[in-house]
Amino acid sequence: MLDEGDPIPAIELTRPGGGQIDLRSNVGHPFVLYFYPKDDTAGCTREAQDFSSLLPEFEALGARLLGVSKDSPVKHQKFIDKYDLTVPLATDDEGKAIEAFGVWVEKSLYGRRYMGIDRATFLFGSDGKLVRMWRRVRVPGHAAEVLEAVKELQTV
Repeated sequence: MLDEGDPIPAIELTRPGGGQIDLRSNVGHPFVLYFYPKDDTAGCTREAQDFSSLLPEFEALGARLLGVSKDSPVKHQKFIDKYDLTVPLATDDEGKAIEAFGVWVEKSLYGRRYMGIDRATFLFGSDGKLVRMWRRVRVPGHAAEVLEAVKELQTV
């Protein structure tokens, strides 16, 4: 699990349109990495829509965003197309990022216990070091809160 001040791990993820993205390729920019449980569910859809609607503001600050789940690249593309999402998504099919960031956790639903992705967001500064993290994220207002944290990086 990462702590504040730790560097972005060198982990490759799969893009929906094919190809790989190395998380370290975002060094040089503020970078928001958010993990979410599953495409096309209510909370995950709302979160992706919120980040998509604020993407121009993040980009104006020079920030990059990436949403990650274990869903397949094909499922990600269907999710993007269905909701006209603009926030980039990636697949962690091997679970390397999910493990490195400590977001694979035991969950409980209606008394049933299972393992799944904990909704969490990580903000890295331009130097590639972890500046802030949000765990057990509540979706309403979260994307705006992350945007404010990116703005604060610009004033430091």
